[in-house]
Amino acid sequence: MLLYKQNKKKKKNQALKGNRLLISITVVGSAGPLRFVVNEDEVVAAVIKTALKSYARQGRLPILPSHPNSFMLYCPIPGTEALHPWKTIGSVGVRNFLLCKKPESADNGGTESDDKASAMSRKGAGSWRAWFYRSHTLKISSH
Repeated sequence: MLLYKQNKKKKKNQALKGNRLLISITVVGSAGPLRFVVNEDEVVAAVIKTALKSYARQGRLPILPSHPNSFMLYCPIPGTEALHPWKTIGSVGVRNFLLCKKPESADNGGTESDDKASAMSRKGAGSWRAWFYRSHTLKISSH
């Protein structure tokens, strides 16, 4: 019985041997950074996905699309480019990052409008109608 417990503890410790990092990700337009722990062997794409889930779970504003492919992760060091999605997060050597939306291109196929429509549907049908009527009446009254 004692041998079984020791083996169980040994397996748990082996699973946790990978170095873990506390990272801070600042989302452009948001009030403050996201902080969470990741393994240094995790790829950047997985970190972006985790950051978006955490951002949505906390109910932060502005509302962001949930597609990890729509974002790029940057190091705040001047002169660095966006991190490649298949690169490991620990290979960068920093713990602070900046999450930005990818620049919109003309051949996007309307994904931005789909994201806005889904964001509006999450808020409820009445809120976008109220916004539409308010903005419409402001345009009419300003002439």
